Amino acid sequence: MLNHAPLHGARTVIGGNRGPAPPSPAPSAMALSALQRDPASGGRFASAVPGPCRARPCALGVDEAGRGPVLGPMVYAVCYCPEDKVQELQALGAADSKTLSEAERERRFGLLEAAGDWVGWALQVLPPAHISACMQQRAKYNLNELSHDTATELIQFVLDSGVQVAQVFVDTVGPADKYEAKLRRRFPELGVTVRPKADALFPTVSAASICAKVARDRAVLHWNFVEDLGDPDRDYGSGYPNDPKTKEWLRRNLEPVFGFPQLVRFSWGTAQALLQRDGVPVQWADEDPPEDPGAPPSVLSYFARSPPRRPPHRFFQERSLRALAEL
Repeated sequence: MLNHAPLHGARTVIGGNRGPAPPSPAPSAMALSALQRDPASGGRFASAVPGPCRARPCALGVDEAGRGPVLGPMVYAVCYCPEDKVQELQALGAADSKTLSEAERERRFGLLEAAGDWVGWALQVLPPAHISACMQQRAKYNLNELSHDTATELIQFVLDSGVQVAQVFVDTVGPADKYEAKLRRRFPELGVTVRPKADALFPTVSAASICAKVARDRAVLHWNFVEDLGDPDRDYGSGYPNDPKTKEWLRRNLEPVFGFPQLVRFSWGTAQALLQRDGVPVQWADEDPPEDPGAPPSVLSYFARSPPRRPPHRFFQERSLRALAEL
């Protein structure tokens, strides 16, 4: 059981087989088009499960894109195929997405789509607001734990979809030995290998890397700003906190009272520093003014009957929020 909240209803979009009609897009194309229509909501997106993957032992790779940027979602991806097809997957051009240009990633993702009769994939898109909410909740839940839980959830989703997973290969987050032991405890029936830079070692992880990066790039490109920004400024730069162009975009799009657009991970240090410097300071008043300990009690206080007070909702307790007035 994951300990983070479902993502806006935890929608799952899976491309189905619509028949041979030429106008129908490929299943995976339909899944990604759903992401492009509403990238801010996040959720799970998946290709149809190829027939051979339901009947033969499969290898599955796990990787992510967008762990470090201050802008946009983090995307986790799995890619799988029959074990006897792994070399063919490598021949399709599966490689670490960080070594490829955006155009080349798109081209190779197209090759994976074309091989959809034996290659499958699934994505979990974590919106910026969800990431920041997890980072700032009072119960400690860091980015590594969020990453581990998301990968575990995706592996379980693929198993529940009927894929005969036999081997799992994962690009590590944190110490590889501890992460591997954690996954082995969760999936004792599977072979699990966790390695640093696994996207350069195992073809299924390389393919997952391409799927994750293509999905994140499209989500950022098609981001729908719900804020009233007029003509949205999309000159983001790389999205990483140390990029001067990204910092300048954050400065231009900071609203002093309400903060940043939803594209921004407001818990990141770069965003917080700008808020503290250029935002309007807020002072939170106590619910009740401090009483003078030396003042004698009122006579009426001995006869007043205080109605029972219901404790505030856990949302307010975790954030130390208190009411300033009764409505």
